[in-house]
Amino acid sequence: MYQIDFSHPVHVYFVGIGGISMSGLAEILISRGFKVSGSDRQESPVTKRLEEEGVRIFYGQKRENITPDIDVAVFTAAIHPDNPEYIGVQELSVPMLTRAQLLGQVMKQYDRSIAISGTHGKTTTTSMISEILLEANADPTLSIGGILKDIGGNVRVGKSDCFVAEACEYTNSFLSLWPKTAIILDIDADHLDFFKDLADIRHSFHTFAQQVSPDGTLILNGDIENRDEITEGVHCKVVTYGSDSSSDYYPTDIVYDRFAHPSYTLHSRDAKTGKERTDAVVLSVPGEHNVLNSMAALAAADLFGIDRGTSLRALKKFTGTDRRFEFKGSRNGFDIIDDYAHHPTEIRATLCAAEKVPHDRIWCVFQPHTFTRTKALMHEFAEALCLADRVVLADIYPARETDDLGISSRTLQKEILDLGHPCDYFDSFAGIEKFLLENCHKNDLLITMGAGNVEDIAEDLLS
Repeated sequence: MYQIDFSHPVHVYFVGIGGISMSGLAEILISRGFKVSGSDRQESPVTKRLEEEGVRIFYGQKRENITPDIDVAVFTAAIHPDNPEYIGVQELSVPMLTRAQLLGQVMKQYDRSIAISGTHGKTTTTSMISEILLEANADPTLSIGGILKDIGGNVRVGKSDCFVAEACEYTNSFLSLWPKTAIILDIDADHLDFFKDLADIRHSFHTFAQQVSPDGTLILNGDIENRDEITEGVHCKVVTYGSDSSSDYYPTDIVYDRFAHPSYTLHSRDAKTGKERTDAVVLSVPGEHNVLNSMAALAAADLFGIDRGTSLRALKKFTGTDRRFEFKGSRNGFDIIDDYAHHPTEIRATLCAAEKVPHDRIWCVFQPHTFTRTKALMHEFAEALCLADRVVLADIYPARETDDLGISSRTLQKEILDLGHPCDYFDSFAGIEKFLLENCHKNDLLITMGAGNVEDIAEDLLS
């Protein structure tokens, strides 16, 4: 594998530079004096920002974009060997790195690195940790999988030895990372277009846990089934958080305000005295799942030596990232929320949080994400969506997939109807929007949900 010498900046070309993670890595390299260029399918706010920093970006991926002066090219998992720029890189024998390999090499430049992994909750937990470090004036470098309002983007380049990054399990990309501290939030069946089954996914997380520096720490959700399998053979210290006293960090007295924001009593060990301590935690993001996310963030903050009062103050100020139970506005007396949930576990968490918000009926407009995930978890999707009073389905968002596997959103609709629950399907956003305006009433709560472009429905309804 090509190794970057960070003391001698070179020309790095990003194929798909507008991606949330790729753009963050590009900005980090720019700050270290590297020449950066790249390509993307179309212009976006992210590419515009990079262009303002002097990055040359080609729109449309073409063979002629690859020139001999490029020292190394960076690709994402979405780029295949038939891509014209991939072919150009091969023809010119330009060294290649995956996005994850580059992230791993960047991470090694920081003495205090933390990688946040898990099937669900990575972006929120990474953002919580980021907010705590910013509140503590730790001047961290941040690479987040979503837009954090306080930094106006997904990346921040700091000058300290602290580096915070998400670690995605898809295509085993997180196995390119060797962090000082790692968090495993949860392990669920997902990305089954790559992994064979849940056992295969658990094996990858076990391998990731083993890659934590021996003098580092693994922060693990103690509620993970058979958690000892994940920590077997791990050489670093292990700290757990979870729903009961079998974990090092656990909550009691959870209550919710009218916006479903939880408050709770945190039980943990004082880092200096070793004695048990309790702290009142107040969150400004909804749902019980964020109680767990916040405990992971607090455990990380303790490792970084952040004063607990500073951490609690930062968590109270944190109001979430884009597309995570994000209030968009109101129309005709009903409120509209947008959420990124695209897995049954995430759907359950979001709809359970919504139940705690005052409402008459909960409407869920769901856009399934990828044929593979939808087919593999069809019944689980149906059961989770039934937590909403009314379900409306959009067409499946295929993302990187071209084979529909013989299914569609009508297949999921039938599964929901067979459970005795009302469900409507429309083949266009316009049809969905017309139906909602005719049927959503005052005091209803409407949630647009999915990892595709379903948020456009919320924007259209409010425009």
